[in-house]
Amino acid sequence: MIVLRKKIHEVIFLDKLVLIDGNSIMNRAFYGIGGRAIMTSNGLYTNAIYGFLAIMFRLIEDTNPKYLVVSFDLKAPTARHKMYEGYKANRKGMPDELAQQMPIIKDVLRAMNIDIVEKEGYEADDVLGTLSKYGEEQGLDVIILSGDRDTFQLATNKVTIRIPRTKGGKTETDNFDRNKVLEVYGIEPMQLKDVKGLQGDSSDNIPGVPGVGEKTALSLIQRYGSIENLYEKIEKNEDDLKGKQREKIVENKDLAFLSKTLGTINLEVPIDHTLEDFKVEEWNKKEVLELFQKLNFKRYIERFDLKSEDVSENNKEVSRSAFVFRLRIFKAKRRNS
Repeated sequence: MIVLRKKIHEVIFLDKLVLIDGNSIMNRAFYGIGGRAIMTSNGLYTNAIYGFLAIMFRLIEDTNPKYLVVSFDLKAPTARHKMYEGYKANRKGMPDELAQQMPIIKDVLRAMNIDIVEKEGYEADDVLGTLSKYGEEQGLDVIILSGDRDTFQLATNKVTIRIPRTKGGKTETDNFDRNKVLEVYGIEPMQLKDVKGLQGDSSDNIPGVPGVGEKTALSLIQRYGSIENLYEKIEKNEDDLKGKQREKIVENKDLAFLSKTLGTINLEVPIDHTLEDFKVEEWNKKEVLELFQKLNFKRYIERFDLKSEDVSENNKEVSRSAFVFRLRIFKAKRRNS
């Protein structure tokens, strides 16, 4: 629970690590505002940046994390592309209106001294998975913000996945920890990669076993525990499969194992960072103000009092305590207005 005292610097920050899937949330923000062409007078699109920040500020306000990381996908091929040529081959390119906002959101995050972790050859999910494991090993509560339900396989008693959704024009989040995954799917989070192996994933062009959908895949993993055990039972004639279903599963064994591998988040990405690198730090007020002015984010400039004259020329930083304090005060004013 956040404790606010009379002095801003006494805001208490909790030992939490927040991990944000940059591409996923930018996409969510871009399309969540209907993909509307919100732009500056100079023709610069800003809707995804504005929406991303709104979602991030809400998360920080709710959780008061001590550590914060954002990860983005890079354009270089990953190990999955090298393993399977068709991986994500059906994906359309990013719209230009969104693509032009990607480098700018990174500039904004850097001005806020928020750490960005990217790794060539790996996807953001792999980076987030590795960092979530690391954070849990450090005794932290970990929160992953992503629109990708593949991240549910990372859920534990200490790792919670937050999935933003729009309801009544407002962005809310569904929270999935280990118990929630068990409740919804009837299996452990890490078994979801076995479901992916059987079901496949049309959005990522992961083949799976032809004819096996989510309901069937879930039922099989609930009964057999894993793809490995399923095929072991089949080889020993100890399975209960029949007819065409059994035939398709037997014939597509290689596809099932390939699909499981493609759908498994890598938890061993080599990342050259320490926990101290991820601490929520002071903003560079001057840089953030300049960027918000360029983006015409008048509401954020007001929200964080970025034009305050009581900040001297030698102290252009917004402290993390002041940041959260202002978030909460702004929310209170909005609620009472």
